[in-house]
Amino acid sequence: MCGIVGYIGPNQAAPFLIEGLTKLEYRGYDSAGIAVFDGEKINVEKSVGRLGALTQIIEQKQPQGCLGIGHTRWATHGRPSDANSHPHTDCTGKFVVVHNGIIENYMTLKEKLIAKGHIFKSETDTEVVAHLFEESYEGDFEAAVKKVLAQIEGSYALVFMTQLEPDKIICTKQDNPLVIGLGQGENFIASDIPAIINRTRKTYILSDGEMAIVTKDSVWVQNRQGVPVTKKVFEVNWDAEAAEKGGYEHFMIKEIYEQPKAIRETLTGRFNKDDSAVVFETLKWTKEELLKIKKIAIVACGTAYHAGIVGKYYLENLARIPVEVDVASEFRYRSPLIDEETLTIVVSQSGETLDTLAGLKEAKRLGSKTLAVTNVVGSSIAREADQVIYTWAGPEIAVASTKAYTTQLIVMFLFGLYMAGIREMLPKERIKELIAGARNLPAQAHELLENVDPIKTFAQKYGFNEDVFFIGRALDYCVALEGSLKLKEISYIHAEAYAAGELKHGTLALIIEGVPVIALATQEDVYEKTLSNIKEVKARDAVVIGIALEGDDQIDKYVDHAIHIPRADKYLAPILAVIPLQLLAYYAAKTRGCDVDKPRNLAKSVTVE
Repeated sequence: MCGIVGYIGPNQAAPFLIEGLTKLEYRGYDSAGIAVFDGEKINVEKSVGRLGALTQIIEQKQPQGCLGIGHTRWATHGRPSDANSHPHTDCTGKFVVVHNGIIENYMTLKEKLIAKGHIFKSETDTEVVAHLFEESYEGDFEAAVKKVLAQIEGSYALVFMTQLEPDKIICTKQDNPLVIGLGQGENFIASDIPAIINRTRKTYILSDGEMAIVTKDSVWVQNRQGVPVTKKVFEVNWDAEAAEKGGYEHFMIKEIYEQPKAIRETLTGRFNKDDSAVVFETLKWTKEELLKIKKIAIVACGTAYHAGIVGKYYLENLARIPVEVDVASEFRYRSPLIDEETLTIVVSQSGETLDTLAGLKEAKRLGSKTLAVTNVVGSSIAREADQVIYTWAGPEIAVASTKAYTTQLIVMFLFGLYMAGIREMLPKERIKELIAGARNLPAQAHELLENVDPIKTFAQKYGFNEDVFFIGRALDYCVALEGSLKLKEISYIHAEAYAAGELKHGTLALIIEGVPVIALATQEDVYEKTLSNIKEVKARDAVVIGIALEGDDQIDKYVDHAIHIPRADKYLAPILAVIPLQLLAYYAAKTRGCDVDKPRNLAKSVTVE
């Protein structure tokens, strides 16, 4: 989840390293540093805190040199500090590494290295790699790296540099992303494409177990056994401005407003000519293979997990197939009942979430078919799964996920409809009706975003409350879970979501005078039940904000404020209902003066366990 950059070429390295790290700030970090070879020695500058702290140091004494690596760190081993910041060096300062991931056997290796006389300066697992690099070097950079890799266990993206061979950088990966940008007489390394998009559009995306020797004029990729690997050039077709704020105050609000476009693009090309069926041209399973599936497991984390819960409703109600939803970090430790008649769906925006990737591998080990739902082409999860359905949300920079979530809901809905068609569980007219409704979603989302002033007013009025509750039934409860998470993660308000019918079973004790309750009431088949629950909290003097369908005048009688969303089928309403909740969270965070795009303690892509 940290950021890595590297440069080798004819130009000064430090400006690109800082530029690249700035583009990777969204990944989350607590410290940053760079190492640059000046022709005689490697100079390391690093600092705890925001990248601005490092930039100030470098402005005073900018390292000179055309070879360098950089890093932004999110603490896993050792607290955030200057000493624990990357890059890390050996005892001599001649061998330098940056690392994303976790070295699981670092303590055993550290004890052996200390016994040999190595002196450690940090608490990190990564510093072990630097000392192993020194210990393994016998005049051959490439051979030394291979010796290091033979000893370490865990997940990593690693970049190595030594002043003893300053004509190259060596990098490798296992379960963490790493890309190489191909320039003219210069080459770039990064953990994610936004870091290099302003310098080159041509990239190599490394796969697990590959190692690249990068010089200014060439990139040679091989596997751990030294066998050359032929890589296809991946041409980045993103608009460079997609990684910028585009005039919005924050990436999050920009990405909320990008949802109509993201929804439209995720729907594009996924219906047949007469809109009577969903098609996934990339899926290679036959109808016969899909009909053998007796159960579906959905595995994900955080916001993607909430999308999975909605997916359970879609698949069970539309396709009539049993579905279990698991938090990925728990899935592989509970001996899941997965077999060859199970389809495991893993959901991850980045495609690099380590817990989800581990769950995917466990499902495959148990014989399950696997399907990835992800936003990133060529990501680890996309490559590991049997089949992939991509969301087309585009780059999502804010830590709090918005458009990635709505496009995940779109894919889960489409897959539910697809399986319903395969299993012949819905009349064709009902499928056509739902597809027509889906086609209306981009326009409806745009309409919803046209007037957000009431939501701003609510956020300003209640933004300083320390407790907020969300309630809903059926699919509304699923959306309530995501609304609660959004509010927590960016405004730091204590927020909880409850199935509305559970209030009387204990939760009602928390409802007191003045506490805000967000009540979702878009599911018409449980609407009257939800109104009863709204009356329960109003009887305890809660302040209730209702989320209801357009034309619903009844709810206005029972809530203090009402937000109406465009009328949609009950299966499509969650895709619209979440947007006001995203906006409430955003404006509440602004009201409280929070750092919206970089909430404390969080990172965009969680690539550690």
